[in-house]
Amino acid sequence: MKLKTLSLAASAILAAGAVTNAASAQLSGEPVSAAQMSPPTVKPGDADGAFVTGAKFSEPDGEKMFRRVCAGCHMPDAKGVSTGAGFYPALAGNKKLSAAGYPVYVVLNGMHGMPAVGGMMTDQQVADVVNYVRTHFGNRYKDAVKPADVRAVRGS
Repeated sequence: MKLKTLSLAASAILAAGAVTNAASAQLSGEPVSAAQMSPPTVKPGDADGAFVTGAKFSEPDGEKMFRRVCAGCHMPDAKGVSTGAGFYPALAGNKKLSAAGYPVYVVLNGMHGMPAVGGMMTDQQVADVVNYVRTHFGNRYKDAVKPADVRAVRGS
């Protein structure tokens, strides 16, 4: 657990360092390049620019989507975190996942501190990541979510 926390902290420090470097250059009177001042370029289908309107994730299956989007908070083993700076509920062995519509709703709309990440996913991607979590980490729910189920919850 400490190693995971340290790697997350290291990532945050590196990101902060990049911002600090650009700010230091600007304050010292050194020229600042356009790359230092511009937001990152976002390619269609890549939600690394999550705050860019229309950004989408490009992961092709539920496992890759879980590892990229969910594991950062819920942890790679899906056991969550209940100490420290926040509370991230365990998805492993979670009885709330027995109703397939519940995790679909949470992914699409967010809940408590979790953002509505489903807006950056297709209906298929939401179904894939929900099905992955519901069939792994000690969860054995057999009723698979279909993209049409996601579409119905999304309301489009």
